[in-house]
Order: sequence, then C-alpha cells, then structure tokens
Amino acid sequence: MRYAVLDGGKRLRPLLVLAAAEAVQGNAEAALRAACAVELIHAYSLVHDDMPCMDNDVLRRGKPTVHVQFGEARALLAGDALQALAFELLTPDGAEVPADMQSKLCRVLARAAGADGMAGGQAIDLASVGKPLGEAELRDMHERKTGALLQASVRMGAVCGSAVAPAARAALDDFGAAIGLAFQVVDDILDVTADSAALGKTAGKDAAADKPTYVSLLGLPAAQALADALCARAHAALTDSGLPGVERLRALADLVVKRRN
Repeated sequence: MRYAVLDGGKRLRPLLVLAAAEAVQGNAEAALRAACAVELIHAYSLVHDDMPCMDNDVLRRGKPTVHVQFGEARALLAGDALQALAFELLTPDGAEVPADMQSKLCRVLARAAGADGMAGGQAIDLASVGKPLGEAELRDMHERKTGALLQASVRMGAVCGSAVAPAARAALDDFGAAIGLAFQVVDDILDVTADSAALGKTAGKDAAADKPTYVSLLGLPAAQALADALCARAHAALTDSGLPGVERLRALADLVVKRRN
C-alpha cells in the first residue's frame, strides 16, 4: 500500500480538494482528510488498472507497477485495502468533522468511484478497445473514468465549507467538470507526444492497444485546441463563482493543460 501511494505522483486531486476548501473557507481537518481519501482512491484505481486483467502495464510513476513488484494477488488486496482506508479517513471519531459533513464527503467520493463514475468509465474503456467511438461516447467514457474523480475532488473541497451559495457551488462543479475532461484530453495528447521516461508510465500504449482517444478521433491540433478551450471554461467558471480565493484553483487549471507528464 505504501509503495502504491507514497512514492511519486502529481497529487493533483488532493491539491484540488485543498484549493476548493480554501476558496470556501472550509473546515481544515475535513479538507485534509478528504484530500488524503481522494488520493487513496486514485492510487487504488491505478493498482487495479495496471493489472494484467485490465491494462496490463508494467511501469507506473517511473517504477514497476504493484503487481509486477509484489504479484497479482497482493496487488489486488492492496487496492482493496486502499479503497477501504479512504472511507475510514473520512469518518473520524470526535467533533472535528461534523457527522453530516462526513456523510456528504463519503457520498461524493463513493459516487465518483463507482458505476456512474470511475469504475463504470473503466468498464466502458475495456469494452471499447478496437471499436470506433463518436465524440459524445468518448466524452461520456472519459467524464466517468477520469473526470468524475477530479470533479469530485473539487466538490469535496466545497463540501468542507459550511455556507456556500448555490451559484458558487454550481460554478465550482462546472470548473471541476472542465478540468476533469481537460486532464484526459491532455493525457491522450501526451501518450503520443511524450516518452516513457517523461511520463513515468508506458508511452504509446493507447495506440498499441487500439483504444479510442481524443487524438485518434480529432487529430493532435484539434485535441490541443479542445484542451485549451476547456481550460478557458474552467477559468470562466471560477470568475462566475464570485469567490475571492480562487487563485490556486486557477493555477491548477493551467497546470492540468500545460503539464508534460
């Protein structure tokens, strides 16, 4: 479990939680727990996605994947345990995190990780190998597989605030949706433009596996234009939120689109 979580990674999802919580002047203890929980869910998903029954990858964050290092059975169990630990972190004893906030955080994270989110998106991805997808189908798959957990990170940060106006909450939701999809578009771009050393994972694996991507559907220039448009949408959503402390969220939106790994 430590091998899967503590060595490498961008920590984008926990940063989004903390930045959104800061924007709404949220409960600091709840935000820290939510940040750790969403990273644990992300880490578990990578452990399972890399296994031979799914993407069958051997490199993650610049080192052997968990199943290569420890075997498939231990990797499966480590992923299961990471998922359980995430929800344990969200439900502490004591009064630091109110019970209603705990339940809301658990619900947001569970929905993002389940059949309507990450797991469902991965199922669609596996079923789509070698099949042509239209833009709407590809968007639906990626909004679930990748976007749901990124959007949930922003939502969880907003949940940490005790009094967030509905309009501000809706704007943060739109921000999360925009950067969630932008992240996957950029991932598709990097899969064909970066090497394995820069990515820390196997480059070119989507094309090798005949998976539908934004680059294969739109072409490289149009995919980059889409990423830029989504970044602009994210910035506009932050302006629409009316919240004063959104500078870190703006910086994270730029990071998503301009990253090189």
